[in-house]
Amino acid sequence: MAEGLDRHSRRTASIHYLLPDPEEEEERRLAAVRRFDTLDTLPDPILDLIATSAADLLAAPVAAISVVDRNRIWFKARHGLDLHHTSHAPGLCASAIMHRTPLMLPDALQDSRAKSNPLVTGDLGIRFYLGIPLRTQDGFNIGTLCVMDHKPRTATPKQIASLVNLASVVMD
Repeated sequence: MAEGLDRHSRRTASIHYLLPDPEEEEERRLAAVRRFDTLDTLPDPILDLIATSAADLLAAPVAAISVVDRNRIWFKARHGLDLHHTSHAPGLCASAIMHRTPLMLPDALQDSRAKSNPLVTGDLGIRFYLGIPLRTQDGFNIGTLCVMDHKPRTATPKQIASLVNLASVVMD
């Protein structure tokens, strides 16, 4: 029986060894962010139009195209949002880039990741959040196309699919 445990331990160690180091993966993701060279750049009218279209699609007051850097989230394009950047606080864009699929929070105050986010607790009072990861061709999520509202709500599958298409246009 001890021999079986040793084999199991070796298999588990091998599997663990193959998992990517989270810090190394984050450095690679940040290198992808820098490769796009969009941080602290002037507004792009086309991207602003995409953010406005995303807000219109969901009849929401706020939409943005974000780039998630190490310590902040830069809003490359915005609609209904006066901020150029915010802290890298968890819960919204920083959480959305951890997924391959859209992240929808029908009520951010009820979500353990987001309920302490400054965009949720501050003057903006975000309750609904839908973030579509902006994925590079080599597989790194560098930001989001996101839509936000001041009241809890949801989005339909068709609306989400349309936002996924818009996110693809952003990356093109």
